[in-house]
Amino acid sequence: MNNKLFASLLSLTLIFGACAEHTQNRKNNETMMQENPLMTSFNTPYETVPFSRIKPEHFEPAILKALEDTRKEIRKITDNPGKPSFENTVEALAFSGMHLNRLQQILSNLNSAETNEKLQAVAEKMMPLISDFHSEVMQNEKLFARIEKVYRQKDELQLDEVQKTLLEKTYKSFVRNGAKLNEKDKKELKEINRKLTELSLKFNKNVLHDTNEYILHINDETQLAGLPERVIQAAKEEAEKRQKEGWIFTLHYPSYGPFMKYAQNRALREKFYKLYGSRAFKGDAYDNRKVVLEEVKLRKRKANLLGYETYAEYVLEERMAETPRKVMEFLDELYNNAKPFALKEWKTLQNLARKDGIDRLQAWDVAYYSEKLKKQKLELDEEKLKPYFPLEQTVEGLFEVARKLYGIKFEPAPDIDVYHPDVKAYKVKDKTGELLAIFYADFFPRPGKRQGAWMTSYKPQYIKDGKNSRPHISIVMNFTKPTSGEPSLLSFYEVNTLYHEFGHALHGMLSQVVYPGLSGTNVYWDFVELPSQIMENWTYEPEVLKMFARHYKTGEPIPYEYIEKLKEEKKFLEGLATLRQLGFGYLDMAWHHRFPEGYDHIADFENKAVNPTRFYDYVPGTLISTSFGHLFAGGYAAGYYSYKWAELLDADAFSIFKKNGIFDKETAQRFRHLLEQGGTRHPMDLYKEFAGRPPRPDALLERAGFKETSDRETD
Repeated sequence: MNNKLFASLLSLTLIFGACAEHTQNRKNNETMMQENPLMTSFNTPYETVPFSRIKPEHFEPAILKALEDTRKEIRKITDNPGKPSFENTVEALAFSGMHLNRLQQILSNLNSAETNEKLQAVAEKMMPLISDFHSEVMQNEKLFARIEKVYRQKDELQLDEVQKTLLEKTYKSFVRNGAKLNEKDKKELKEINRKLTELSLKFNKNVLHDTNEYILHINDETQLAGLPERVIQAAKEEAEKRQKEGWIFTLHYPSYGPFMKYAQNRALREKFYKLYGSRAFKGDAYDNRKVVLEEVKLRKRKANLLGYETYAEYVLEERMAETPRKVMEFLDELYNNAKPFALKEWKTLQNLARKDGIDRLQAWDVAYYSEKLKKQKLELDEEKLKPYFPLEQTVEGLFEVARKLYGIKFEPAPDIDVYHPDVKAYKVKDKTGELLAIFYADFFPRPGKRQGAWMTSYKPQYIKDGKNSRPHISIVMNFTKPTSGEPSLLSFYEVNTLYHEFGHALHGMLSQVVYPGLSGTNVYWDFVELPSQIMENWTYEPEVLKMFARHYKTGEPIPYEYIEKLKEEKKFLEGLATLRQLGFGYLDMAWHHRFPEGYDHIADFENKAVNPTRFYDYVPGTLISTSFGHLFAGGYAAGYYSYKWAELLDADAFSIFKKNGIFDKETAQRFRHLLEQGGTRHPMDLYKEFAGRPPRPDALLERAGFKETSDRETD
């Protein structure tokens, strides 16, 4: 055969073969995208997550593709031949990686609220890759060079206030994530970030394992003395579910908390307390001690690489408190105000316990005698309160409070997919009928769900190409499930928790900003608790309680004397409650500001930090840190003080509502404006715009009862 003819035929064969391969690859990709709901934008109502179609194996290919797509977006910015500008660099970056960010949110949220071994394995594999990618972006020299050029011209550019904020935060974010480091240090920082992601996942996994693994199994009915009937019934149903005789109490708080509060059997309280306090602290494969130590050391090394002496200094540079010294001064001032009251309250509890022959109160006695004292002093029995707070009725009341404050409505949305049958979805609409948000509510504990309560987002709010894309917000709780005999009944503490997380949700749902990274709760960490904590104040108002607090059997409204007692309860043992929170704050600062090199004795270190705030003896074999998810699997490292910091803000802000009327339209509108702004302005400026002045501590001290005279009755 002619060589030229052969070459031509061979060339055609290769071309046709390549075309066929390309066609097949395209078909394979199309098939994969059709079968994998995470590969493309969601063709669902309001672009909501198609939860029921998602399988754990869908995440890896979708995230890998999203990483590839986002890298292309970044290259488009860095390879732009035009002069770096706010629009083609900073703004373009702000809207890059939107699908990747969403996939990360979905995976992270499900891994907290509805996980399993397959999903945990996926998270352990993919989240470090995402962490590596974020480090890669932050250390991209070409990208940072463009951002820095824009930043240096910031005074000459005609930027509005929000654009200036975005530019400032973008530049700082790059610097604080290693953009100016040398190559060796950049590599080390990237490895640290990856390892911290892995450790956080491991920490959560270990705590969840121990929470699910260990139970208190009772077969002797006499050992149930003191427990309310509803608690006994729930424990019986738990045993039946596990095909066991008797009663089973779990380490999930709706089971653990009531047992510690009401069980008369002190030996069982001790046993259960030690089970709870030893989660991830048993010396086995699920022990978190090494995880904690490694996280703390890596965080400190990260701070050192970036030019800070401690991790707390690094974190607090971007907080209202600004420095560790200011945080410690704040905590110490509260400590000095609370300690005298706490001491008197402890003596009162101890005197009560002595009547039962207990010479010295221990950790497993505190909840029990606190409840007993409450009944005596306030004649307030939590079990008599619960029938007035059935969950569904309480939620409807909460929605009505939101309507009266901000004019918004919550409509059930059964057409929106959810990730578990317990979860309810709602459309949130403004008074004009315009959609504000999608809202998910997840109320009950289950084996695949971590403990606690939190608010999170599945999609942020932002404005692009003239379209205001609305957020998808979720609150997650662990309330007592309904039993065969009664609905889910909330304690008043749980009512407050519901209002607290809903306050966070409002911050997300009401957002009205341009850039996703500045919307909703993307604010300074010691400001983020103001919207949540201020909502708790409405639960004490007669006008509010009369709206929804009705006995689930009789329909009778909550008696007025109960409302008055709830107000009294707000100050009840507040000294001890304050010291407990301060203890967590001191522990946080000890780990992240005072942790010495080479120190490996966690229990000794923790007790030194916490002991000044507690009066009972340390219980060997228990620890706070190994299950303290806020610090080691959440975002509160060097920031736990923010709960008390925000209390000062919320007490002051609510005093303005009280003065003007708790549903005063003008006051509510000013506060809504604060919520709508997200992180577009400095929080102190937002607060002063709302209040007309800086915050004052008087309202907090008065609410806690610390401004009263020293002869306040506690004995």
